[in-house]
Amino acid sequence: MVAFLSRPWPWWVAGPLIGLFVPALLVLGNRQFGFSSNLRHLCAALAPGEVAFFKYDWKQSGVWNLAFLAGTVVGGFIGGRLLGDPAVPLSARAHAALVTLGIHDFSSIVPRELFSWSALATLRGSVLTITGGLFVGFGTAYAGGCTSGHGIAGLANLERASALAVLGFFAGGLIATHLLLPVLLR
Repeated sequence: MVAFLSRPWPWWVAGPLIGLFVPALLVLGNRQFGFSSNLRHLCAALAPGEVAFFKYDWKQSGVWNLAFLAGTVVGGFIGGRLLGDPAVPLSARAHAALVTLGIHDFSSIVPRELFSWSALATLRGSVLTITGGLFVGFGTAYAGGCTSGHGIAGLANLERASALAVLGFFAGGLIATHLLLPVLLR
């Protein structure tokens, strides 16, 4: 059983399981799926202050979201540290493209040149992280949700806004990967 869990599942197993998650949430009391509301629930629970946006009954829907967030963090740790090989298999073309951008350490799930405390402690790393966070926050607010909420639950509900949001997410990802990332890493 552990051998089955320690390697990637085929798309024809993982895809339907993800798809069945949405009807399961409906059966469990019409619960919403997505991560973008978790930060709001955390702020409302821990430090509501005088900000009107955080003054609501977060326990009504927030407990479910926060439990989902905690389960995702724990599951990610188990899958990434305890069950799986941390190195991600890349095609020769992707490997060569990353090397030309200055990425050389492929021993982990993410490149250490980009995702480490020493990389974050630089001016460039801090500016990129803060700017990226602002863009993600703006995009989530503008789209009315995150990639998981729109891409899984919204598309499953055949919502037009979710289809447009997912198209925007993919277009933004392609632009960032092929145009922005090479400029930022050189």
